[in-house]
Amino acid sequence: MPRRLIVAITGASGAVYGVRLLQVLRTVPGTEIHLVVTPAGWMNVEQELQFGRAQVEALAHEVHGVREVGASIASGSFATDGMVVAPCSMRTLAAVAHGLSDNLVARAADVALKERRRVVLMVRETPLNLAHLRNMVAVTEMGGVVFPPVPAFYNRPESIDALVDHTVGRVLDLFGIAQALSPAWAGLRSGLARPPALQGPADA
Repeated sequence: MPRRLIVAITGASGAVYGVRLLQVLRTVPGTEIHLVVTPAGWMNVEQELQFGRAQVEALAHEVHGVREVGASIASGSFATDGMVVAPCSMRTLAAVAHGLSDNLVARAADVALKERRRVVLMVRETPLNLAHLRNMVAVTEMGGVVFPPVPAFYNRPESIDALVDHTVGRVLDLFGIAQALSPAWAGLRSGLARPPALQGPADA
């Protein structure tokens, strides 16, 4: 049986994470990708990436409508390796935290959690209010992984693409998928020159 992963894109900023994840997963042999996107998710894909819907859907093996409650991924009997919501809106986080299976994204996440499969929510919001924090705690207590796409700078990224790839690589690590986007940390190295942007008068 192929490795099956569900990828959802919802209406938070950061559609690039979901699309890049699809692009990388498409190169992993033996992986079957199931995609579901909310209406606000499609709006952000177009606004932030200027990608057409057909371009994104072509990256998945099967595309499900957000209101398609009879889809295969709505049942626990349909075996998957888990689900990633990239990005995850606060509305979707709340629906998952409270078991409100009112669309296919929330239902698929609920199914994965009840079947003890990995669910990764790439939540995007700042600052966070108390409701957001409590919902994150609830999802964590259910076994989900709250994974804000926080950029890392210790590897000295040279572009936005590098920042995105590093985060996507970390998500793939959570599913045991080999990747070269985010190399393992090798420890601090001494003697590295500070980046030019951080050099002061004494460094000149």
